[in-house]
Amino acid sequence: MNPRAVLWDMDGTLVDSADYHSEAWREVMIPRGVDLTDEMFRSTFGQRNDTILRIWCGPDISDADIQEISDAKEARYRELVAERGIVLLPGIARRIAQLRHAGWRQAIASAAPRANVEAIIAALDLASVIDAFVGAEDVVHGKPDPEVFCRAAERLEVAPAYCVVVEDAPAGVEAGLRAGMRVIGVGINHLKLPANQAAFSLDDLPEDVFDSLLTR
Repeated sequence: MNPRAVLWDMDGTLVDSADYHSEAWREVMIPRGVDLTDEMFRSTFGQRNDTILRIWCGPDISDADIQEISDAKEARYRELVAERGIVLLPGIARRIAQLRHAGWRQAIASAAPRANVEAIIAALDLASVIDAFVGAEDVVHGKPDPEVFCRAAERLEVAPAYCVVVEDAPAGVEAGLRAGMRVIGVGINHLKLPANQAAFSLDDLPEDVFDSLLTR
């Protein structure tokens, strides 16, 4: 049998980190004259920081300013995770364990900086079940470009046709489909996601959903 893999998005899919990200962004943007609204945050959540900051601050923001703001924001985000803790979303732990037992390879494919991914893996003790991960520094193009998922599949040595992506954002779903992979859409916006399967939670999907997606 060909090796199979599940590629997990992180923020909004594995964990509900939106409040931490929102709080961290607001803290670093207020001194820079940007009053971050809920709509501004929601419309860019899950994208790369350089893309986000060019939207909020304008296309002329310097690379140096992007780096400085991003570093401050991500450091504050990691502080919040360490101070307050974080948990896997419902149904995720059980599915990860089942997939591991069944021989699936698993990776996190995220637009977040590598340090954030490492912080989440450590906070949730996932090192024994996550075989690889890809962060923002590992790719040139963010989602909806498929690069992040292609890179994760390469690290797992699994062909795209044998990969299932789990995503909560339209850009991520598009990226997975463009990578030639099957995609499960989850979260509050699942009805708007053009995925191969979609549900509010993985608990709402059949037990064999991962297997069945690769046999269609």
